[in-house]
Amino acid sequence: MGQEGVYSEEGPVRQTTVDGFWLDAHEVTNQQFGEFVEATGYVTVAERPVDTAAFGVPIDQIPPDLLKPGSAVFTPPNRPSQNYADWWEYRPGTNWKKPYGPAGQDYRSEEPVVHLAYEDMKAFASWRGGRLPTEAEWEFAAGAGEPSSTDQPEEANSWQGPFPMVNQETDGFEGISPVGCYKPNPHGLYDMIGNVWEMTSDLYRAGHNLKDRENPRGPSENAAYDPHNPGFISRVIKGGSYLCAPNYCQRYRPAARSGRDPGMGASNVGFRLAYDEKPFAR
Repeated sequence: MGQEGVYSEEGPVRQTTVDGFWLDAHEVTNQQFGEFVEATGYVTVAERPVDTAAFGVPIDQIPPDLLKPGSAVFTPPNRPSQNYADWWEYRPGTNWKKPYGPAGQDYRSEEPVVHLAYEDMKAFASWRGGRLPTEAEWEFAAGAGEPSSTDQPEEANSWQGPFPMVNQETDGFEGISPVGCYKPNPHGLYDMIGNVWEMTSDLYRAGHNLKDRENPRGPSENAAYDPHNPGFISRVIKGGSYLCAPNYCQRYRPAARSGRDPGMGASNVGFRLAYDEKPFAR
């Protein structure tokens, strides 16, 4: 588990063990999430009134758009920039049903569902009889016993061209692709790398604990810390997304990891479920 020589938060490399588990062959799709919403009437965080207390500052210091329900959408900048704030926009009215904003197209059934908060994912998992995988489980499933590499994979939806200005789309997709468009890995799992980041159940800290080797579950809240999101608890996301490119975010690898604010979704973050017993087909 882990990888050396790329990003420091991926090390140190260590040997771990995980108990047996089942994992969905692909990310949860819009169709699957829609079935959950139809059956339960569930309303996602991005569709609810904004909890202003979560900002931790007086309401008059919060930009007006952030007081409206919505989510974060990737928006290519009109000039070269390495500042992620230049290509992300909080867009009111954006949610899993309208992934590009209220004026954009509706969701596509076979694409991974995005714009979900962690509690939305947990609610779906409970209804489906599963859970979010741990980081160790996810990485074991994604690696499938193959050697580590830093090469941009051919069988994955990632960014071709200089990010974030030029998207050559040589893989046939400008953004998210439907699940299962690429060959599965040796475990029969699709899109473990690229397409959308996948949420895990682990809290995030930069780097691994060498002593945490038996069914690791990540740090406690007291030990969790994300230097890119100080003051807030982050969770581990894995696998990279369609925005990962050789010149930026080379996280199209099983060992790649990042911290993610669990309270808000984004247009490049999804999830898949793990199970302790073989799930029934649904």
